[in-house]
Amino acid sequence: MPWQQHVCDVALEVDPRTGLLVYRECCLTVPRQSGKTALLLAVMVHRAHAFITARERKQRILYAAQTRIAARAKWEDEHLDILDRSRYKRDFIVRKQIGQEAIRWKNGSLHGITSNKETAAHGETLDVGVIDEAFAQEDSRLEQAFKPAMVTRDQPQIWINSTAGTHKSVFLKNKVEAGRTNALNGVTKGSCYFEWSAPNDADPGDPDTWWDCMPALGHTVNEDVIRFEYENMDLADFRRAYLNQWGDEFPDEWLVIAEHIWNRQYDEDSRPVGRLVFSIDTTPERTSTSITVCGKRSDGFYHVETVAQRPGTSWAVEAFRKLYELWKGYDWPVIVVIDSASAAASLIPALEEIDPTGTGLIIMKTKAHEYVQACGMMYDAVDEGTVYHSGQPSLTNAVAGATKRVLEAAWAWARKGVSVDITPLVGCTLALWGFVTTNPDDEYDLLDSVR
Repeated sequence: MPWQQHVCDVALEVDPRTGLLVYRECCLTVPRQSGKTALLLAVMVHRAHAFITARERKQRILYAAQTRIAARAKWEDEHLDILDRSRYKRDFIVRKQIGQEAIRWKNGSLHGITSNKETAAHGETLDVGVIDEAFAQEDSRLEQAFKPAMVTRDQPQIWINSTAGTHKSVFLKNKVEAGRTNALNGVTKGSCYFEWSAPNDADPGDPDTWWDCMPALGHTVNEDVIRFEYENMDLADFRRAYLNQWGDEFPDEWLVIAEHIWNRQYDEDSRPVGRLVFSIDTTPERTSTSITVCGKRSDGFYHVETVAQRPGTSWAVEAFRKLYELWKGYDWPVIVVIDSASAAASLIPALEEIDPTGTGLIIMKTKAHEYVQACGMMYDAVDEGTVYHSGQPSLTNAVAGATKRVLEAAWAWARKGVSVDITPLVGCTLALWGFVTTNPDDEYDLLDSVR
């Protein structure tokens, strides 16, 4: 299919100056039943036969899926079945002993399977590692097992492939966010990224949406089949499987703030009045940044919201400069809160240049204990019904997927090991803390309004 040819053309591109592959990592995310298995098998067969370098005629290829059992089933039921019916049938022999499964090609190349554990490929060299159905990987242990086995090889590649995952799919979500950021920034070496998916606001029942994001539609899949699936599947499952969407897929169980409590604090007309406190937060990988704000409503309760959320960090300082120009000159200074231990701390020097006098702009840099205090304050405010939001998907998704990082006598929002971008939640948490701590009377006013 055209999409498969496109992926191969890009992923297997060779630098004419060195004669080596341009990309060491290839990440691919497509809807289910798009032909991913056939593509991966073609890549593995190609690498088994390709002349790489004189000292690397024999290629070692490992395939991994959700589990070793799943990898064995795919390898035996699909890879071997397809090869047995191909012109390559006489070019290999098969070894099926448990733990030693492999397709051995006449030139000495091996195409085997492995588990998804830290010991995968341990002690051996590796040329191609395929992590299929990567949504099932909750951490990077398999990738970290593959990489050391590749360091002595001339042209290694890791292929990471999947349909969109769930809130547990931390490894894949990080790859998707990094891939999107690289694509937006025009990165053209080191890693390549391919994604076919529908925007979160697209109509899931519109055939135009299907044609825009399903590369196999009209080739191996027809519209009537997709219509049947849409009419008979749970909508969230349909979105993930056939639209390759993450955005609307919240966890079944919200782990910190209960879903019904968060929804109780929704107010479509919620707006702040008077002074505001802003915050900027960035993911540890620097793949996404959010600017958030907290203020008081006319009824004395708090309001939090996301002002902007975009990939990367390069846009954030200029965006905040515009906010500063808009809000400076009132009876209070413009305040922005940043966690001094976060990735956003690198933006502080550029932010300080916005107002070198330090009179019109105050940058509050939280310490570790203050960040912990802020997290507790945010949790209590939501639980006690003293802070409201307007239902922004970015903030709600962050709250839904947030987890705790347990400390000795408290907890804080966990920045690592989560599959969603929690910068909107962290930002609102810091903005609320900054608002209260810069005007202690707010706490008493709020308690009075609750009574």
